[in-house]
Amino acid sequence: MHSRVLIANRGEIALRILRACKSLGIETVCVYSEIDRDAIYLRFADETICIGPAPSAQSYLDIPSIISAAEIADVEAIHPGYGFLAENAHFAQVCRDCKIDFIGPSPEVIAAMGDKITAKEMAKKAGVPLIPGSTGLVDTEEEALEVAREIGFPVIIKATAGGGGRGMRVAHNELSFVNAYAAARSEAEIAFKNSGVYVERYLETSRHVEVQIMADKHGNVVHLGERDCSIQRRHQKLIEEAPSTAVSPEMRKAMGESAVALAREVGYENAGTVEFLVDEKGNYYFIEMNTRIQVEHTVTEEITGLDLVCLQLEVAGGKPLPFTQDEVQLSGHAIEVRINAEDPDDGFKPRAGTIERLFAPGGRRVRWDSHIYAGYKIPPTYDSMIGKLIVWGEDREQAIEGMKRALDELIVEGVPTSASLHRRIMNNVHFRRGNITTSFIEDYFSG
Repeated sequence: MHSRVLIANRGEIALRILRACKSLGIETVCVYSEIDRDAIYLRFADETICIGPAPSAQSYLDIPSIISAAEIADVEAIHPGYGFLAENAHFAQVCRDCKIDFIGPSPEVIAAMGDKITAKEMAKKAGVPLIPGSTGLVDTEEEALEVAREIGFPVIIKATAGGGGRGMRVAHNELSFVNAYAAARSEAEIAFKNSGVYVERYLETSRHVEVQIMADKHGNVVHLGERDCSIQRRHQKLIEEAPSTAVSPEMRKAMGESAVALAREVGYENAGTVEFLVDEKGNYYFIEMNTRIQVEHTVTEEITGLDLVCLQLEVAGGKPLPFTQDEVQLSGHAIEVRINAEDPDDGFKPRAGTIERLFAPGGRRVRWDSHIYAGYKIPPTYDSMIGKLIVWGEDREQAIEGMKRALDELIVEGVPTSASLHRRIMNNVHFRRGNITTSFIEDYFSG
């Protein structure tokens, strides 16, 4: 086990990692930007180091500054959390070159899974179902259009280096395809400095279901069930739950085995998530693999009773997984809602400002993962998520009722939040029946 770890992130995930380290007796070093100097979790770290001004490029994305901090603080490992440098293969390689363990998969695996075409090729080798589409990049409009005609409209054009919904465009006919292709390439070039795109059939009615895997350094790989992340807006997740109402025990087994097969194919280590789309007929198709801990790892923790961040730290330190696949037990139902400082009634526009009053809900099986406090100033520089509210129930109905109560108790004054939307969703008849798709927000809450 490592004895000293640097946390290369901020906000609620920095606090989450810090708590896991403390529970394992690991000393912590937290880096922070100048605008985050009053972050409450910095008080709990064994050492803190400022790595630059507020802009991410000059702090949380500044690899030399983070490595310098790690060397000054004499840490053995770096936990990247999610976002920022968590899926940056170059950063993982620099850590390796500097003899600092990166708590995550190898640089080679991050690079392979970060390129959507390479990831699809590896998934195909592992026997994982793929959505019909181009076998590789489509370099010209004519080539892309030929693929679209062959697989049939509607289609989606995706950036091979994409993420967060950027570099993605849907086309329902040949006329709209021309503009969509050009827009996807342009956005991909701006966002990722890589204009490569590919074409897939677009599943208009689908669910976004992902499988959590964990792998150690001894060749052991397990899956921990699935999460349903279908409720999104502009490809950004709003609500996650586990298990999915669309997944039968037989399908869970098949999806889990597919996820494990892919992890084995690429030589995966540590925590990862294999993401799928599920169509109306119950067919599932590989989308991508996220090579980090996810925001929504909490719902998996609640139904498995496992601490995924502690497991990350343990397997990174060389320990074998303490359980086999047969020993993984799923119990009850968990729901997570992301509380963002944004106005759902004004196009989800982010709102920076000061938290004037805060009351966090509690009670049995209610969890509030957040770094905010009364008087906290939300910076305009970073992601708008200020907390995650997670509720467990013996079944989905109980979890929904528990979430309704928890949302009613939650008080955040000073800025608008997404809690108002979540309250409406919990009362929506389609949500309560489990009839959800990736277009749920557009279908029922588009204005």
